[in-house]
Amino acid sequence: MMQLDFGFGAVEGELWRLVFVMTRIGAALLAAPFFGAGAVPMQLRVAMSAAISVLVCGWIPVQMPPALFTLAGVMAIGGEVVVGLALGFVLQLSFAAPIIAAEQIGGAMGMSMASTADPISGAHSPALGQYFTVLLTVVYLGLGAHLTWLRLVVDSYTALPPGKAWLTPDQIELILGFASQMFVAAIAIALPVTLVLLLVQFASGVLSRSAPALNLFALGLPAGVLAGIAALIVAAPLAAEQMADLSAEAVGNVAQVIGE
Repeated sequence: MMQLDFGFGAVEGELWRLVFVMTRIGAALLAAPFFGAGAVPMQLRVAMSAAISVLVCGWIPVQMPPALFTLAGVMAIGGEVVVGLALGFVLQLSFAAPIIAAEQIGGAMGMSMASTADPISGAHSPALGQYFTVLLTVVYLGLGAHLTWLRLVVDSYTALPPGKAWLTPDQIELILGFASQMFVAAIAIALPVTLVLLLVQFASGVLSRSAPALNLFALGLPAGVLAGIAALIVAAPLAAEQMADLSAEAVGNVAQVIGE
């Protein structure tokens, strides 16, 4: 019997190779801030993953498993998902530092009750958290750190070849160590404003003891809010520098994970 061959066998093989490459990139975009925001349509993320995967397939000789629907193929896909989520999760740790700082500042100002829906994570965060998140996002995009992160995701195919890309214990320990850096960055962001608010609260306490007739709540809450807003305005240049350092540190952490 004559079998017709229209030459689509190679095309099908390249299609499965493209899908395999998209696994790591799609997982990274899903876990990363800004790219994985709830406001970004899923169709756009898939299109971005496909576009980057086409470039990766053209630049890097990626070797996919001989059969995806086997135990070895499923394990390879699982490794790709783990690596992609790790590359995005490292950025999430850096973007969480301003939210922690905003919790501390908002609690000291008496504005912890004011919360809004975060468009990036979809969860509720303090109003000051939105301010710091928007500031970090603008600085992050302005410095081109998102392009550097995408380049590192592409370079990860050389540093962590597909099919052999399970994270080592040292890399997992490195990612967990970035959590401590997140708390240090949060303290550095919140420290100038919280020191000013501490002085205001100390002064309010002295006034309440020297003049008991004064209403502490009527005096302390407006004074704390005004002092906090003034401190945020004065510390804005310092906050911008801290956000720039945080953006560079986030990209550097990703480079450490892939061994660059």
